[in-house]
Amino acid sequence: MRGRTEKMTEKQMVNQFGKVSRFAVHAQKREGRTILSDVSFTAPYKLMAPFEKPDGRIQIMPLCASAGIMRGDRQEFSYEAGEGADLEILSQSFEKIHKMDGGAAYRHIRARVEKGASLYCCPQPVIPFAGSAYDSETEIYLADKSARLFWLEIICSGRVAHDEQFAFRRFSSLVRIYREGKLIYRDNTCYEPDRMPMRGLGMFESCTHLANIFLSASFGDLREPIWDLLEKETECEGGVTLLPGEDLAVRIFGNRAQTLEKAAERIKGLARTCAAC
Repeated sequence: MRGRTEKMTEKQMVNQFGKVSRFAVHAQKREGRTILSDVSFTAPYKLMAPFEKPDGRIQIMPLCASAGIMRGDRQEFSYEAGEGADLEILSQSFEKIHKMDGGAAYRHIRARVEKGASLYCCPQPVIPFAGSAYDSETEIYLADKSARLFWLEIICSGRVAHDEQFAFRRFSSLVRIYREGKLIYRDNTCYEPDRMPMRGLGMFESCTHLANIFLSASFGDLREPIWDLLEKETECEGGVTLLPGEDLAVRIFGNRAQTLEKAAERIKGLARTCAAC
């Protein structure tokens, strides 16, 4: 209970910068191509010009003028893929969560994927520095089974080269995904190294990096192709779980962020191939 009380207290802290940082985009399909119909952001965020692809989809990359996430940061992100749109969200660099002398940082993400639309969220890994505390909540709403979602999160144990494995105070990430208003996936990751055996059985064990991937049922049954891909990987280990709604959850462990990124990119390639069929 002590940890939960501390967490709630820190999330209710007043943002020391006096405002919440916001980033929001709304993508629509128009004349066979995906465009951004609405964009808004506040400091330290802005948006690079979208990368347009020959097949009509777009990739976007939010830019941040800050060196990373600091104590007291409060962030709100909103992504919406309108009917038939194909939107992919990238990040400019690894997400650094800096050391905090008390307090914490908080991020809320809300996304919506309409009928026949696709949303691929592929950020680079998160690195929680020693002494940091970070909480995030993600809510994603899928209109129906034609809405496609590829969701990726890669968590590092810390700055491995600085011998800071599992030296952060807290890292929590609550993800809830709904389809037609019904909860279909809930992942509540909460690590507090001072209270948990992070290298123990059922945790990270001998690994330092973790990738979580969610693929919606609209991509089809990719279990066998993903298993085949993971079995060929020599520097990481993972598994695939078929969820009740025929969606897939993939979890991969390794000791290098780049290894997990490459594995996730191959899985995303499988998903895109199936989506194009």
